[in-house]
Amino acid sequence: PACGGGARELLPDLDQAAPGAISLIRSDGNVRLVFSSAVDNVGPGPLLVEGSRASQATENMTVRQLVRRIDGSTATYPVAGVIRFVRSETHRHWHLLAFERYELRRASDGALVGRDRKTGFCLGDRYDSDREATLPNEPSHPVWREECGRGQPHLLAVRAGISPGYGDDYVPVLEGQHVDVTGIGAGRYLLVHRVNPDRTLRESDYGNNAASVLLALRQRGSDLTVTLVRTCPDSERCP
Repeated sequence: PACGGGARELLPDLDQAAPGAISLIRSDGNVRLVFSSAVDNVGPGPLLVEGSRASQATENMTVRQLVRRIDGSTATYPVAGVIRFVRSETHRHWHLLAFERYELRRASDGALVGRDRKTGFCLGDRYDSDREATLPNEPSHPVWREECGRGQPHLLAVRAGISPGYGDDYVPVLEGQHVDVTGIGAGRYLLVHRVNPDRTLRESDYGNNAASVLLALRQRGSDLTVTLVRTCPDSERCP
């Protein structure tokens, strides 16, 4: 059914992990700050998204969020976003665009100096977010294990999600999993990761959607180096 109904909704709660595995690589004359990213669902309900299109002539799928209710029914809400088939070296499947955003900001004044160019995300239950605890409604095994229609650009519909108690992560150096820092100069910078940046997905709590690290970039001769100064898992501002 469409949105509505009186039963309580079991909403997801997306918890953004702080950036990890940070390093610099040089490629085609440019310097890239690379890192890992991860998002856990710590809410009582799964994050479920469904994309669909009328025909293969349409590039993008429109997106809906499916929200489970406590009585077993489901509410459906339109999402201001798209799902698109992405072709690259390591990605040949359907991606939800703009699920996460990566930004590099000057620590002194917060000015934006660089951001990601990542094309999107294939959501899934990639790992148990806490093996020592079981969240309400957490399944005993991963549910969303598919690869978002890998190698199937002809699909007219696709579903993806993250179950309660599970997380989705991305390793460094994947396409778009970096910020170009060519020529930005030495100094202290904040690398901020933010999930659901435009709040297009319904959650029970938006207060844990950002995390950051404080970095020091130093020039050593012709080389630029990076040092992790501080990690701030629950804030976009890392003092």
